[in-house]
Amino acid sequence: MKSISILAFAAATATCIIAAMAPTAGRADDEASPIFGIKIPRGYRDWKLISVAHEEGNLNDLRALLGNDIAIQAYREGKLPFPDGTIIARLAWSYVPSEENNKVFGRSQSFVAGSATNVQFMVKDSKKYAATGGWGFAQFKDGKPAEEAVLKTCFPCHEPVKARDFVFTHYAP
Repeated sequence: MKSISILAFAAATATCIIAAMAPTAGRADDEASPIFGIKIPRGYRDWKLISVAHEEGNLNDLRALLGNDIAIQAYREGKLPFPDGTIIARLAWSYVPSEENNKVFGRSQSFVAGSATNVQFMVKDSKKYAATGGWGFAQFKDGKPAEEAVLKTCFPCHEPVKARDFVFTHYAP
């Protein structure tokens, strides 16, 4: 009887921990972005890494670019244009010094991801998004979509890389 009680307690504890760890913001059932109607895709944080970047200037952030299976296959095969169904996610965090690491190194040289700034998505659907090179764009902060005015700047920004199907990021194998 004692082992059954311990097992039940362990199962209840594990259930509570898992429930507490489940994200509440940024789920796929949240609001869709204006203009393109894109929602945050389920499980995007488990997608494979395409590349990382550090943007300086006004942005001064760290970025991880992730791709769904279709995106990763296209990147690995060097396939352009990207096929319909490709989704590329860009996660960004503030760029901050690591006090803990710098103490070990004895000087300021280590920087890490700070607070999340936003997450962006590019979704390839050549028919639905024909007016924007086949790509739909979305941006979210704390699970909430950016305003329409922000999204109207996406395609013009990507136009200079039309030869790469409007995608800035190169694959980092």
